[in-house]
Amino acid sequence: MKIITWNCNGAFREKFNYLIELHADIYVIQECENPYESKHQEYKLWAKNYLWIGENKNKGLGIFASKDIKLEPINWSNNYKDHSVKHFLPCLVNYEIQLLGIWTHQNNSPNFGYIGQLWKYIQVNKKYFQNIIIAGDLNSNSKWDQWDRWWNHSDVIKEFEELGIESLYHINFNEQQGKESKPTFFLQRKIEKPYHIDYCFASKKLSSKLKNVEVDKYENWKHLSDHIPMIITLDL
Repeated sequence: MKIITWNCNGAFREKFNYLIELHADIYVIQECENPYESKHQEYKLWAKNYLWIGENKNKGLGIFASKDIKLEPINWSNNYKDHSVKHFLPCLVNYEIQLLGIWTHQNNSPNFGYIGQLWKYIQVNKKYFQNIIIAGDLNSNSKWDQWDRWWNHSDVIKEFEELGIESLYHINFNEQQGKESKPTFFLQRKIEKPYHIDYCFASKKLSSKLKNVEVDKYENWKHLSDHIPMIITLDL
């Protein structure tokens, strides 16, 4: 099974054809428009098997799958102590694998923006995490940990580790959090501002099936987005 996570930087209707050439089974796409409300017929035709959430029809979080894959939404909570977090899209793949798509937001939170949103989501839903893959744009890296927080990037990684959930990129390249050699995002599309903020995690039962993780060269994608797709291949 091949999974791609990519922040397309909007206008996915004009960009999805570039991903088709990668022949993935599942695409987790951030900042994409809702196919149901799109007027782009080719995009609507391609996006027959999908789930999507978002506050704006032009920019949300989508999971797209090939026609032979069954996607079922999972009703996990987006509320932590009466505060709603975003954006998280959980589903069941082929009746057995949990898939959680992520696109974290500042969400008008002075303290719990981006990685704090994920930390809150974990607290509410981690009891349900079983045979799970977690993929998306976290807008975070352990380089930005702050000493007076307990919801830093490193704290989220620790939460995952306690649940037996591992980062597939870091397994594949044998690198430590915060010391990634392959950036996935270039601020303002400038080559001199590289960051690693996109991730894919999996339960050990699934991570043991890892075949490969790829992060392409930015030159091949800079005309489309400020992010590079992360491509994960599992021998399932």
